[in-house]
Amino acid sequence: MESESLKLHLANPAGTKLFTAYGADHVMVNSERYERSIVVLAQEVRSDWDAAGFDALDETHFSWLLALKPDVLLLGTGAQQRFPHPRLYRALTDAGIGVECMTTPAACRTYNILAAEGRKVVAAILF
Repeated sequence: MESESLKLHLANPAGTKLFTAYGADHVMVNSERYERSIVVLAQEVRSDWDAAGFDALDETHFSWLLALKPDVLLLGTGAQQRFPHPRLYRALTDAGIGVECMTTPAACRTYNILAAEGRKVVAAILF
């Protein structure tokens, strides 16, 4: 499937991990292609998040993300915006962490903007 390159022209401070493209079956972070669920932080890409897809999400997946201590979590739910039950991510909101659910393209764009601003943002991208 063809990638759509992001058209944002952002400075990449100190090697920050940024989304550089996305498609229906992948995303690219700093030009490296990923075809499975990943978690992106400013300084690393984590492929050890074991979320198999939106319908498989449970509290343990969100607890794993809580340990990263972001200010904001962006959940990329694929081509369609979907919302997990609030009980699944209650620990995040109880800790004061903002949780935003959006399509994967929107999550990639939003992450890039917040990361470039130096915000402590985490993008969890589902396939």
